[in-house]
Amino acid sequence: MYLKLSGLSFKILGAVVAIVLICMITISFNISETIQVATGKKLKPIYKVDTKEKKVAISFDACWGSENTLKILDILDKYNVKTTFFLVNIWLEDYPDKAKEIRARGHEIGLHSTTHPHFTQLSDEKIREELQKNKDMIKKVTGFDAILFRPPFGDYDSRVVKIIQDMGLYPIQWSVDSLDWRGLSASQMTRRVTERIGPGDIVLFHNDGEHTGEAIDEIIKILQSQGYKIVPVSELIYKGDYYVDVNGIQHGK
Repeated sequence: MYLKLSGLSFKILGAVVAIVLICMITISFNISETIQVATGKKLKPIYKVDTKEKKVAISFDACWGSENTLKILDILDKYNVKTTFFLVNIWLEDYPDKAKEIRARGHEIGLHSTTHPHFTQLSDEKIREELQKNKDMIKKVTGFDAILFRPPFGDYDSRVVKIIQDMGLYPIQWSVDSLDWRGLSASQMTRRVTERIGPGDIVLFHNDGEHTGEAIDEIIKILQSQGYKIVPVSELIYKGDYYVDVNGIQHGK
């Protein structure tokens, strides 16, 4: 016994089957994500640190240009503030003297990859290669042994985070974005950062933002007047036993 279906019936049946399959895939994905979060298997980089101390970190990504780098360094010196610069190999190749100057002035250096790719699109082997070559070049140019890594574009997943950690590195994101890469004015960035910042936050800037120097001059002045201590990222985060919650906040155990 069998049913004889018309061409239209086949099309309807096919559409129904397709919808069911899509729903099953979506449900499966959502269940998988829920299980990962519930069991602690979904890994997150560090966006912010859970602390009651009035400590924050200012960081700079360097992957294009260097016209404003020395100005930024001079302003940091003015307030005796040390920060973290995340450097890409393609930037290091063009500006080795600036990288050396960053380190000479006492700032921390972190990894930001070799070629600035989307890490979630790379194989495990390629991820390790991007990290190791970046680490080696930073060491060669500046003498600094970097332990922090910020993924380009903020692009990561649990697999990427695990590889970073397995290589003995701390994956770092940010909790406050200055948006200097959008060309905001110094006053716009100052207002944006100071209205959002709190203990344990990590602020994102870039080394060659047009108005970044002016903004950090005012931001540092305001933060210090409010009793904040500005430290490199590695001095803000926990190094021993810790966990990162689903919101990317690092907690000490």
